[in-house]
Amino acid sequence: MTLRVDKQAVARAFGRAASHYDAHAALQRRSGDALLARAPAHSGLQLLDAGCGTGWYSRLWRERGKQVTALDLSVQMLQQARDNDAAQHYLTGDIDALPLADNTIDLVWSNLAVQWSEDLPGALRQFRRVLRPDGTLLFSTLGDGSLQEVHEAWSHLDALPHANRFLSESQIAAACHAEQLRCSSERVTLHFPDALSAMRSLKGIGATHLHQGRDGQSLTRQRLNQLEAHWPRDRHGYRLSYHLIYGVTLS
Repeated sequence: MTLRVDKQAVARAFGRAASHYDAHAALQRRSGDALLARAPAHSGLQLLDAGCGTGWYSRLWRERGKQVTALDLSVQMLQQARDNDAAQHYLTGDIDALPLADNTIDLVWSNLAVQWSEDLPGALRQFRRVLRPDGTLLFSTLGDGSLQEVHEAWSHLDALPHANRFLSESQIAAACHAEQLRCSSERVTLHFPDALSAMRSLKGIGATHLHQGRDGQSLTRQRLNQLEAHWPRDRHGYRLSYHLIYGVTLS
């Protein structure tokens, strides 16, 4: 389950998206709200938002009375969270090497961030390390089958990767089992008026970084027309599908 990830490139991609991220974050809201519904009624005071982005959920947790530490790999995202007055504390850091002491956090919250980890089991162990013995972990991530429309449409144009691949549900479930987490999943499909809007939604949330790198070709009008001709759609529009997977501390 290990992966070579250029963390600085990931940080730059999300940094470029920071100022307009919330306008494109429908999936993040869907995932985060589903994760909130899985949260226990009672938990301690100290909360870590690991991969906080613009601080949308940091602020929500702060409004619920938590002492929130907002952590993100991207300096620009963290500044956006500061501008939004989302938390009491802000940390630039990597979920694969949390800059926090052991046993200091009551609740670790991580919404759609661990798919950027180099090693999911390692990231979960980091979360467990900073949690107090009776602490709670809530995370969401993407599983295999996400962005299948991107893969399908581009496969008609070339053989290059145009979206990242994600771990299987069984791999993620195994990592959850090792940390005594309950694993569940759902599939979500978003719709867009055209293929360009679908791709812009990915760019708008910084999710266009490819671990394998890009070929540098620009998207010409001709290539866009070809892409749109092959992009899966239904009566609601051009589709983007996601496989959302949740991990929650067993109660």
